[in-house]
Amino acid sequence: MYMPIIGTLGYILSPGRDKVLLVHRNARKEDHHLGKYNGLGGKMEPGESVLACMSREILEESGLKCRQMTLRGTVNWPGFGPEGEDWLGFIFLITSFTGTPVAKNEEGELAWHLLKDISSLPMWEGDRFFLPLVFDDDPRPFHGHMPYRDGCPLSWEYSR
Repeated sequence: MYMPIIGTLGYILSPGRDKVLLVHRNARKEDHHLGKYNGLGGKMEPGESVLACMSREILEESGLKCRQMTLRGTVNWPGFGPEGEDWLGFIFLITSFTGTPVAKNEEGELAWHLLKDISSLPMWEGDRFFLPLVFDDDPRPFHGHMPYRDGCPLSWEYSR
């Protein structure tokens, strides 16, 4: 039986829409994501919707309250977890928020990065496949499948 961990992943655009807020996962040595840059998010809790999960995670990890967000896509990541756990992720683009982001959280340092430069940052190899879809102008959400083995993507396919 397939029972993935369900999570959210959010990318927050600056008011000028030229920067994105990312966390540099450098705070915990045992972190599966250590050294990588990523959006904000985490596991969905019982009793909350995907939208509520994304809002909660953004608030907890950045101090920002989401005002407007769009579901950009979903990705099925079988084998992604540190012990080969399967993940199903809901990926959001946050285009309006209130507050000022914290400088760091329990996972690492937060900073704004130019959108045009994020592909040069250390990140999960698989993120490079779906990130262009998060930020493109196509209003249709994407739905992808990216199996992982030993921390590496084996393939990538998606539809809209």
